[in-house]
Amino acid sequence: MTAKKGGVQGKHKAASHPLPTREEVLAFIRESPTPVGKREIARAFRLKGSDKIPLKALLKDLAAEGELERQPKRKVASRGALPPVAVIEVTGIDEDGELLARPAAWDAPEAPPTIYLAPDKRGRAALAPGDRVLAKLQRIDDRTYEARTIRRVAKVERRVLGVYEIGEAGGRLRPTDRRARDDFVLRSEHTAGAEPGELVLAEVRPSQPRGGTPRAARREVRVLERLGPVGDARNLSLIAIHEHELPVDFAPEALADAEAAGPTPLGTRTDLRALPLVTIDGADARDFDDAVWAEADTDKRNPGGWHIMVAIADVAAYVRPGSALDRAAFDRGNSAYFPNRVVPMLPEALSNGWCSLRPNEDRPCLVAEMWLDAEGSLHKHRFHRALMRSTARLTYEQVQAAHDGHPDSLTEPLRDSVLAPLYGAYGALLKAREKRGTLDLDLPERRVVLADDGTVAAIEARARLDSHRLIEEFMITANVAAAERLEALRQPCMYRVHDQPDPVKIEALRQILDGLGVNLAKGQVIRPRVLTQILHKVRQLPAAHMVNQLVLRTQSQAIYSPTNIGHFGLALSRYAHFTSPIRRYADLLVHRALIRGLNLGKDGLPPDADGRLVEIGEHISATERRASTAERDAVDRFTAAFLQDKVGAIFAAAINGVTRFGLFVTLDDTGADGLVPMSLLPDDFYDHVEAEHALVGRRWGRTYHLGERVRVRLREAEPMTGGLILELIADDEEAGGKNEGWKPSRPGRPRHKAGKKAGKKVGKKHPPKKKPSGKRSKKPARRR
Repeated sequence: MTAKKGGVQGKHKAASHPLPTREEVLAFIRESPTPVGKREIARAFRLKGSDKIPLKALLKDLAAEGELERQPKRKVASRGALPPVAVIEVTGIDEDGELLARPAAWDAPEAPPTIYLAPDKRGRAALAPGDRVLAKLQRIDDRTYEARTIRRVAKVERRVLGVYEIGEAGGRLRPTDRRARDDFVLRSEHTAGAEPGELVLAEVRPSQPRGGTPRAARREVRVLERLGPVGDARNLSLIAIHEHELPVDFAPEALADAEAAGPTPLGTRTDLRALPLVTIDGADARDFDDAVWAEADTDKRNPGGWHIMVAIADVAAYVRPGSALDRAAFDRGNSAYFPNRVVPMLPEALSNGWCSLRPNEDRPCLVAEMWLDAEGSLHKHRFHRALMRSTARLTYEQVQAAHDGHPDSLTEPLRDSVLAPLYGAYGALLKAREKRGTLDLDLPERRVVLADDGTVAAIEARARLDSHRLIEEFMITANVAAAERLEALRQPCMYRVHDQPDPVKIEALRQILDGLGVNLAKGQVIRPRVLTQILHKVRQLPAAHMVNQLVLRTQSQAIYSPTNIGHFGLALSRYAHFTSPIRRYADLLVHRALIRGLNLGKDGLPPDADGRLVEIGEHISATERRASTAERDAVDRFTAAFLQDKVGAIFAAAINGVTRFGLFVTLDDTGADGLVPMSLLPDDFYDHVEAEHALVGRRWGRTYHLGERVRVRLREAEPMTGGLILELIADDEEAGGKNEGWKPSRPGRPRHKAGKKAGKKVGKKHPPKKKPSGKRSKKPARRR
């Protein structure tokens, strides 16, 4: 036995290897793509038996010194290393078009490692900055990882915008988001000096349970930024910006690139500086990226035809693919416009500077030169890069006034030579539009008018002039020409597509129209012209606004896609956005594709972009929805601020939505939308008859239908959330009276048992067989 044991020991000693140094062990752990255990390290250095004992001691010392971090399953990794599976958050896109991410939980003072999301169809295509995924991580080097998506995870609220208040229990933060259910605890040491009533941006802090009870409803926050008094209307747009997480600050590299921009030489560009191109925009426009010109076509083969040009700021000359500016523009996707500020897609040095077609200043442009026949059809077109000098910056009102015979000093010399041909070409384009049969909704847009001190002076409908339609038709024609040219060049195109209406929604519309005596044949092929004809039939009826809203709700969402399915609303077989590259990334892509296809420069669409257009289309469609939602929310808040001192006033309105919990109405004067909760309807039991879009009173027979004209009293206006609460005034109630049946009560709790029982039946289409007994309650209960 002894001999055998000695033989074994001798064999072990012969195969023994020296213990690796601490530097060698650290290097091995650092270079490993995943955390490692003692067994993997020993195998790598060929350590066996008792040699593993000093290795274990070395690893313990390295961990104590902070060089290593303990990982699950008795494994270790170098300091700052990430686990093999982790939640990561998408942060942006690099110059090669790869999605970048960072660990969702990173508290170290140094910058987190760079994470590249590998191409993975299970999750990557729909990801955008701010999205979070659970991913497998593989280490590339000390500061770089590759990630493969396992699944998406719900976004964790890390920042919250709200109002600092002092209550009975101390400081709290009341969120501005109307969907938030709970306030947050804000301790005095975390206020950053904020005063009660201030709007602040705060960070959600991890809360610790006390006494074993979770404190989900009492999460704490710490103030990051003070934004000013909540009563200041100028801060209302900030709420929408923060709430929808619109990117505001540009990276230093992007700002530096924009500041370094300068004039573009003529070079090989067409010289259009002598051509009287003019910009026509709103009086409050902040950037000017399109200019127009027209003349009667002198070609005898095109009698009555027109020769027009649409010159667009050459943004591609300044924003090169893969640059810091390009990454910033892609991240934003588009500009967002608010009553008192703009969140631009590009830094101001470009959007209001070198890429803005200012009058009497040389600017590079990409020109759509088009020829129309007498009926407005696009006869031929060509695109070229040029250098232009805008003759004048005009407003829609100026141009319309000049056309109507009331020119001012600026438009008087332009009326016959510049403006008259524009209107001539517009007349031809209008014929083509009518021939196509487009969808023409009559839904006025609200405009917030601000006083000099930033308060809301008025809410009014935007005027819709022929000068607006003129520019719209010129832009549509240029967009069609761009799509046609890219198809002819066999270049990829980011189309603006609008799918057919949802058949289910069309059937619901048909039933409502039938109740109005308007026929929409079942099974009829739905074309834009059909819906427009219906709108013309009802335009003199009280329900006209309702029908316009219902037709709008049948429409699908217009999106960006490299796959063309046409544009239903405009009745066009192909359509792309070409005319606003300052404020839409889609237009910049179209410009680059034209530049590449026509060999107009080296700043065209890069070859690797072709395969990413589906992903890009999804991203910029999402950023467009994000911006438009933020813009609407801001207008709602400004409108609520305007109406705040009108609580108690009575307004004419129309019902625009019927639900089981009340009515949504639109006020005539301001276009504001508000809720009439069930508790503020005239006394009755109300059933929601969904098929008829109506609430029907069981006891007194009162019925409220979608589109019905009503009078409402403003009960509450909350600028912070943009919410309006209104009370419906019954026909038999005096205008100056009160709804005496309405009393404040605890939310969600009926006033008496009859109300509680009736509440369970709200939503049924038919009344109960037995009528409510008068003995049960002197007054019928209302659904709370």
